[in-house]
Amino acid sequence: MNNFTAFFISLLLTLTIHAKGNPKVVFETSKGSMTIELYKDKAPATVENFLEYVNSGFYNGTIFHRVIDGFMIQGGGFTANLQKKKTRKPIINEATNKIQNTIGTIAMARTSDVNSATAQFFINVADNDFLNHRGKDSRSFGYAVFGRVIKGMSVVNQIKKAATKRNGPFANLPVENIIIKKAKVMK
Repeated sequence: MNNFTAFFISLLLTLTIHAKGNPKVVFETSKGSMTIELYKDKAPATVENFLEYVNSGFYNGTIFHRVIDGFMIQGGGFTANLQKKKTRKPIINEATNKIQNTIGTIAMARTSDVNSATAQFFINVADNDFLNHRGKDSRSFGYAVFGRVIKGMSVVNQIKKAATKRNGPFANLPVENIIIKKAKVMK
């Protein structure tokens, strides 16, 4: 094999591996930017759902509406004036994928219905073992982790420290809106 052929094969392998890599999403927020790597091989339905919301512009202009230091920061469902955004139908809960709710991971928010997740997500700011899959009932089924913050944990750490207040049904609403200005898939 000559050098050109070896180089060409190496280049093709590199491009193939890169093409199959996990997608990455950048959140540009009012506190700075963060990049999230998505685990499409471990949570394919969740990642596909999340990317549909990102690509449609759904998250642009939404806020982090639930911030609890020592637990998580939650967003993706409400506008700055606390209007709930209309979502698509719920997805299947992929919490059985064995990915743990550890610091910096992103998971889908849901109600007590195991398969009720739509657009809202949360980023763990602590190791939240009690959110991991432990059983089949709604209390122990868990929350599906589908990615992790790979850049911008300093932004997450700023958000988790935000002063919060109660406002109607919002018990941990930041006093000052923390806005997702834009969410986009990295090319």
